[in-house]
Amino acid sequence: MRILEASTQRVTETPNAVMTTLSSPTLGGIAQSVGLVDMRPGAEGPVHAFDCELIWAVTDGEGLLRHDDRETPMCTGTTLVLPAGEMRQFVGGKTGFRAVVVGQGGATVTRADGQDGGTPPWAA
Repeated sequence: MRILEASTQRVTETPNAVMTTLSSPTLGGIAQSVGLVDMRPGAEGPVHAFDCELIWAVTDGEGLLRHDDRETPMCTGTTLVLPAGEMRQFVGGKTGFRAVVVGQGGATVTRADGQDGGTPPWAA
């Protein structure tokens, strides 16, 4: 068993959101990355895809998921299972949103232009 104290959490801030890493490979050799995403109201994240399945569970607020030329509304209680390789973009609604995100530790990102985005700090 591993117990990760709050003092081990890593916070990554971008212009669009704040990601708080709760568990990841670099936080104790854990295979899964678990984090909180706090998306700012009206913010538009980058268009990107991960090389693994991700699960997003919205715990507060509202926003949109853009994918496959459509927009899917999200609100408190929405859970998304996002397949590997699917381009997507998150948008904070008028209140923004908070979500718990679970995925494979060390997962990598591909940007919309096809460039390798590496492993985001919250997943490392």
